Amino acid sequence: MLDLDAEVTAGHLAELTDRIAELAGDRPVRDVVDIGAGTGTGTFALLRRFPEATVTAIDTSADMLTHLGESARRHGFDGRIRTRQADLDAGWPEIGAADLVWAASSMHHMGDPERVLAGIRGVLRPGGLLAMIEMESVPRFLPADIGLGRPGLEDRCHAIADQARAEHLPHQGSDWAARLSAAGFKIRDSRELVVDLSAPLSAQAVRYAVATLRRFRTGVAEGLSADDRATFDTLLADDARVLRALPGLTVRSTRSVWLSTPA
Repeated sequence: MLDLDAEVTAGHLAELTDRIAELAGDRPVRDVVDIGAGTGTGTFALLRRFPEATVTAIDTSADMLTHLGESARRHGFDGRIRTRQADLDAGWPEIGAADLVWAASSMHHMGDPERVLAGIRGVLRPGGLLAMIEMESVPRFLPADIGLGRPGLEDRCHAIADQARAEHLPHQGSDWAARLSAAGFKIRDSRELVVDLSAPLSAQAVRYAVATLRRFRTGVAEGLSADDRATFDTLLADDARVLRALPGLTVRSTRSVWLSTPA
């Protein structure tokens, strides 16, 4: 699903890396750290934009890093990436200084964001940049009335997911601008990356919707009524035949971005 997300947001990533290059100016971007690298969406976007760069990709998951390494070899980037399995809440690995730290949808997973931000500040060279991206919730895909079951299915799913996130991911939706300032960063730019795709969707956008809603249905199943579970099952049955044919299928998401330097 992370790879499908990368396909849908590719244009926004290119715009963002261009803005990072503008802020870097004449200062070279050679040493990059990707926190919570996952399958490599940010890593590959940065390597394409900064041809002199090498990336240290950090993740807690060995499987993700293995997948990233295999993808790097397929794309010809294997000589420019090193992977480190690490939990930054437990401490930083020895990675050296960085010109750029990229943290996309990873900071809200940290148990102690202030400690991690202090670590980022410690590895950045003078004038170095932190690019931090957070998405507040699961993207939305369905119209209010899908012609099946009771209207408002997706709203009810999000309400269940929001309650679970408040319990298990208490830092999601934080005032990150305030936290960055308190950690000694100066925000150079902030913006929202909005994805708003309407029907008819591309094949990759439809695959993204199907994959995300399948995972979403699993995650909120216990909180749904029997009728809502049945509606979801109808949407997703037979390779999501009904969902794929839904006239009002869309992709809507918003990510917040902060580009900062140590103050």
